[in-house]
Amino acid sequence: MKPLVESRLPTKFGGFRILAFESDVNEMPHLALLSDNFIKGNGINVSVRVHSECMTGDVFGSSRCDCGEQLAVSMSQLSRDGGVLIYLRQEGRGIGLVEKLKAYILQDTGLNTYEANVNLGHPEDGRSFDAAIEILRYLKISSIKLITNNPEKLRAFDGVEDIEIVERIPLEVGLDPENAGYLEAKRLVKGHLFTK
Repeated sequence: MKPLVESRLPTKFGGFRILAFESDVNEMPHLALLSDNFIKGNGINVSVRVHSECMTGDVFGSSRCDCGEQLAVSMSQLSRDGGVLIYLRQEGRGIGLVEKLKAYILQDTGLNTYEANVNLGHPEDGRSFDAAIEILRYLKISSIKLITNNPEKLRAFDGVEDIEIVERIPLEVGLDPENAGYLEAKRLVKGHLFTK
């Protein structure tokens, strides 16, 4: 996997280089943001956040989820630590924006986020993290400190011999009365690693 383009991206969190990679899922490219403090070629113990697109949370600040807060805190931390953000274009756990908005309607009737996806004929979570692994390989990163609460992201690296997870960095942010049930469903259904 090679980037389609690489450009400078100054942000309120600090400076990054942004790389766009072709996506086989849709027309929107996967992205990698490399902190200006990231040293290419030194791919050992790199802080990495693999973040799946969430337009409602990332762009509009929805309090239905913790995604926007996770993205902001991650970017700040990665800028400071010299890490990498991989932004995968798999909105709504892979079901797309329109279907996610339909799932919101079902959630307002009492279904949790996973039940709503299944009710619409989708898997509970249809995401894949294969593209993130390929991007890390392109960047020659061999060991990572993965910023996540999601055990499925950790399991995505099982059997990946050339990339080792040396540490999991918790990311418990964005708790709101609106998303308390959402976070509890992530803990109960998918075993997300929350301490609070």
